[in-house]
Amino acid sequence: MSTSFTLRYFNAPAMAETIRLLLTASNVEWTEEHPEWPQEKPNQPFGRLPVLIQKSDNNETDLVLTESVTIERYLARTYGFLPADPRKAALQEQIRDRITDTFFALYIRLSASDDKKEELFAKFEGLLAKNIEVNTQALRDNGNNGHYFGSELTYVDIASYAFIRYLIVDQWMPQLRASELAKSLLTPELRKHIAVIEANPLLAAHVDKSERLSSVLSA
Repeated sequence: MSTSFTLRYFNAPAMAETIRLLLTASNVEWTEEHPEWPQEKPNQPFGRLPVLIQKSDNNETDLVLTESVTIERYLARTYGFLPADPRKAALQEQIRDRITDTFFALYIRLSASDDKKEELFAKFEGLLAKNIEVNTQALRDNGNNGHYFGSELTYVDIASYAFIRYLIVDQWMPQLRASELAKSLLTPELRKHIAVIEANPLLAAHVDKSERLSSVLSA
């Protein structure tokens, strides 16, 4: 039975970019929709995006999921980017969860009142620095081959790349100062990780749609 997917999200990377990369790496048929917002808000599960719709070969809806990390983990498990061993999977998921915490620290700062912005940016800065420190050590522990675990593309490889790219290239509010901060903290191990992920043929169709992060960093 063949399966196809529709991803609903805004026309922006943000919380859907890891999902896009997972769909591309899984070599499945998928399309993307950008619902009019907030007009379409009442028509979405829980009134939020992203939403993933899975259809069978007779075009019937098999599954509807919301919540970005839930969608990611479903795809990662279904298409082999998370190991079946729950302990090995948990080691990847904890890295993903730290990335999520750091992303939302920046997002919360975006909507904060003026008197809280600097305090919240400092919190984000601390989380990002710790995230980079821990992730760099994980890459070293795996032999500094550009992957977090083993020598093949995994869920956390994809999530890490998407997050770094978001901070440096795709983040739409330059006044947040996240791009320059991320570039200043980026380690050689993470730069190698970026190059290895962008060279993966499973991701070429998506990575080549826009300027490569490695090119931005080398400019």
